[in-house]
Amino acid sequence: MKQRFGLLPDGREVFQYTLQNGAMSCDILTWGAAARALRVPDKDGKILDVLLGFDTIEAYLKQTCYLGAVVGRFANRIGDAAFELDGVRYPLATNDGKNHLHGGLIGFDRQIWNVDAVCENAITLSLTSPDGQEGYPGTLLVRVTYTLEGGALRIDYRAETDKPTVCNLTNHSYFNLDGHDSGDILRQHIQIHADAFTPTDAGSIPTGELAPVDGTPMDLRDLTPIGKDIDADFAQLQMAGGYDHNYVLRGSGLREAAVAKAACSGITMRVETTQPGIQFYSGNYLDGCPDGKGGAPYKKRYGFCLETQVFPDAPNKPDFPTARLNPGEVYEQTTIYRFSAEG
Repeated sequence: MKQRFGLLPDGREVFQYTLQNGAMSCDILTWGAAARALRVPDKDGKILDVLLGFDTIEAYLKQTCYLGAVVGRFANRIGDAAFELDGVRYPLATNDGKNHLHGGLIGFDRQIWNVDAVCENAITLSLTSPDGQEGYPGTLLVRVTYTLEGGALRIDYRAETDKPTVCNLTNHSYFNLDGHDSGDILRQHIQIHADAFTPTDAGSIPTGELAPVDGTPMDLRDLTPIGKDIDADFAQLQMAGGYDHNYVLRGSGLREAAVAKAACSGITMRVETTQPGIQFYSGNYLDGCPDGKGGAPYKKRYGFCLETQVFPDAPNKPDFPTARLNPGEVYEQTTIYRFSAEG
């Protein structure tokens, strides 16, 4: 189902498409290719919307938390807002202190995407990022497909370039498995299949080290309440105001990366990805967001993100998995959010 969601200040229209598959449904906006709502059954069969989102385009324009959007050309941070490729230095927009975050001032989250194909349970959106946009080299053609299938939301990413560039795409949805309007997520549980993470400096730029999680509050290898150690006297958590870190996932190919559970709703979410890393963000800076859907307040730690990705600052860290994309190559990544509920 298609409906007009709102008008931008310049008069351009933003549309919402609703996907349906059984009891599950999802709203996708052409603004930022954003997932605005995701409705899944809880343990009693009640349908809960587990994504934070807004009711108006004005709220999306005002917010700075990237709710539900596809972010790029490079998701996460690039240190000192620059990188070098084949001996050429490319300065980027500084929009996170002295660093570059989620594609810059007008990243993919702040553009209207084209709708290439749509059916009852799937939609493909595309965007052309011209050579030099936000400082990046090469014209990049991006396609993102959302599909509802078998109790899961699947996101397939595809990109091609006409010049060597960097590409790292993710979805920045905030989840609350007790419902988007249910308050904080501190009692919900998280598990991440990672033995190491990438520590950062005070500006959240990785140092280049792969640090073991063993013996630290970063150890989420077993299901752990999100709030258990979030305010621990541990430098990495103190600097970030909670969890906002990239985890080094085990294995390769499409495999399970993380599990989240909410006892109240009984909803479990399993995250599968082809990517080497996942950023666990505990919504530490949601304060100041406009009110959400139905007037729900969105405050600090009212939602969490599990952003599948190449490691932050990869263009400046030769030992990290590469984000380079060359002409003739195809960037292809898949992430699946799989839901179930138990009494």
